[in-house]
Amino acid sequence: MISFFKKKAQVSDIEWLGIDVHSHLLPGIDDGSPDLDKSLSLIRQLNELGFYKFLCTPHIFTELYPNNSDTITSALTDVKNAMNSSDFNVEIGAAAEYMVDETFKISDDLLCLPGKHILIEMSYLSETPNIEDVIFKLQLSGYKVILAHPERYNFNHKSLERYHRYKDLGVMLQLNLLSVYGYYGKDVKAAADYLLEQQMYDLAATDLHHDKHLKTLTSAVTSGYLYNKLGNYNFKNKELFS
Repeated sequence: MISFFKKKAQVSDIEWLGIDVHSHLLPGIDDGSPDLDKSLSLIRQLNELGFYKFLCTPHIFTELYPNNSDTITSALTDVKNAMNSSDFNVEIGAAAEYMVDETFKISDDLLCLPGKHILIEMSYLSETPNIEDVIFKLQLSGYKVILAHPERYNFNHKSLERYHRYKDLGVMLQLNLLSVYGYYGKDVKAAADYLLEQQMYDLAATDLHHDKHLKTLTSAVTSGYLYNKLGNYNFKNKELFS
């Protein structure tokens, strides 16, 4: 019997996203890559999946990872030097992922993604009490606020109106790719699905820390799952950061 229905082509790479705007690939400065060799290995494997540009965002979290411009720039330089002596064909840069807690201070020299886009996060257990005030003051200082992985904040899972409030405040939302694959649990996946349905995400990223993340991401990409789920979503990674 002749079939008149063509099988949908499987897209088993992630070139359609191309630019990773949130990861922990710089060596030895937070809970991500422990050393330079691991950083190079993770970058190479992510490149093989289709990423060609990495904007690394190590934690700046006073209590656990008190990074600053010097520590981050030094780690980035080490990676760039090692890449220059090898056959890497990727771009790499760095900003930071700021924990907004009582120690967070707004200044003129915060480490940002291009265009003064600043990536912030909160505790997964409770919303930063003055988060709206912090967002407003950042915007007043010329920063464009990106909230990392909003789907992972457990306190919002039963208060979906908070997501709409962030958007009303002009905050950009960044999806963790593994959230839609169920890596962080069913509640996180449900929140991610809701935000996708509402067209509330602006960016997507790996938030990659280690080999377990890479293994799961590789499965999600090469199986075609991520493209089928997200490939036609209008993420702004390339628009903003090419």
